[in-house]
Amino acid sequence: MAKELKDLTKRADNYSQWYNDLVMKADLAETSPVRGCMIIKPYGYAIWEKMQAALDGMFKATGVQNAYFPLLIPKSFFAKEAEHVAGFAKESAVVTHYRLKGTEDGKGIEVDPEAKLEEELIIRPTSETMIWNTYKNWIQSYRDLPILCNQWCNVMRWEMRTRPFLRTSEFLWQEGHTAHATEQEAQEEARKMLKVYADFAEKWMGVPVVQGVKSETERFAGALDTYTIEAMMQDGKALQSGTSHFLGQNFAKSFDVTFLNKDNKPEYVWATSWGVSTRLMGALIMVHSDDNGLVLPPKLAPIQVVIIPISRNNEQLEAISAKLKPVIDKFASLGISVKYDDSDNKRPGFKFADYELKGVPVRLVMGARDLENGTIEIMRRDTLEKENVSFDGIVERVQTMLDDIQNGIFEKARKYRDEHIYECEDYDEFKERIKDGGFFLCHWDGTAETEAKIKEDTQATIRCVPFGIDQTEGVDMVSGKPAKHRVIIARAY
Repeated sequence: MAKELKDLTKRADNYSQWYNDLVMKADLAETSPVRGCMIIKPYGYAIWEKMQAALDGMFKATGVQNAYFPLLIPKSFFAKEAEHVAGFAKESAVVTHYRLKGTEDGKGIEVDPEAKLEEELIIRPTSETMIWNTYKNWIQSYRDLPILCNQWCNVMRWEMRTRPFLRTSEFLWQEGHTAHATEQEAQEEARKMLKVYADFAEKWMGVPVVQGVKSETERFAGALDTYTIEAMMQDGKALQSGTSHFLGQNFAKSFDVTFLNKDNKPEYVWATSWGVSTRLMGALIMVHSDDNGLVLPPKLAPIQVVIIPISRNNEQLEAISAKLKPVIDKFASLGISVKYDDSDNKRPGFKFADYELKGVPVRLVMGARDLENGTIEIMRRDTLEKENVSFDGIVERVQTMLDDIQNGIFEKARKYRDEHIYECEDYDEFKERIKDGGFFLCHWDGTAETEAKIKEDTQATIRCVPFGIDQTEGVDMVSGKPAKHRVIIARAY
């Protein structure tokens, strides 16, 4: 049974299948009866809850408050912002009726044709339209600004090709929506929230990211600028892991949201929106995990330490449990989540494989000989290194190890990412090398035509114009024209 638990497809053999295997076998999620939707299982949801709690605290530290807005949006709202409706029209699910009735033969059920809605409703793919219709009632004067709202909710985007966490028709996310008196304030807010996302990705998830701004083609529908964090997976592909949008006054104009400024003159409000989703779960899996299962950063692991006693009889188990209880209590007092698995319906080997598969950062094992010798076995999940150490000081040793694992997996991922960023100026070379993955730093002439040709030829896209990269002068490798930017190009999920 332990072998079956760890019988994952190898990453080198089929990375995509390895990912799907791991999602299912590590009890993160499973498919649902509705195409493209998933059931997030308790262990997977526990990871999402830790992400949610950390992000929620980071948002609130900037002054953001949580609210909730309706799931259903009148179709007429979408028609008010042309770019926005064009961006989401093909993914929108529409509610047309409000009642079912039994069939005439009494054996089935059908939509009641007499219960057709006067106006069709869109299941939210995002909430800008609903929120800006609401903000119109909240904002009259500059004294009402800024408004900094966030909501945790689900959204629906009718995807044709889906994959658990990475792309599903229904997913969980947060969406922030802010309103400001000036363009500068709104721009600063959009950049600030991108920095929050980057800090969370790197300090909590252990995932290094590139921050930058999207091209006009890749920006959010209805935005003037979209800022992004891009992460590299172990197969060299990019994953857009969070976006923050400067919306300008587009939505304020569409919904006639104005305020009286300090000179008592009306102005349109400036806006941002920003969001991350359960797609972060996909990043967490693909950046760190290995052929043995999940590797979780301790800060987000539902179980940070598992303790497994090994005994021949109840007397030995009671003695080992008594020895370990003060340690378990100490972990709890320090806020370290610990599971003491003394269940007798599974062999130790099965338990070892199961917790390895689920990515528990630290495993402690104590047997009868350890009890006699005052020792305990400790293993760290990221490197699979184990050793017998003195039982004295084990809590402090585990604390240090958890910090080492958190830092270590980040540094490992950063090293991999940095080793797979390439400067390239030759298009033929680029077309050949992009097949093997990686981030390519290239000059771009700034035209949509060049961007489209790269995508058509290679399935790669311009991920962003990265911040902090020297924007040297150069020539576009595709068109031969003078470059306007240096950009990151990659294949992406």
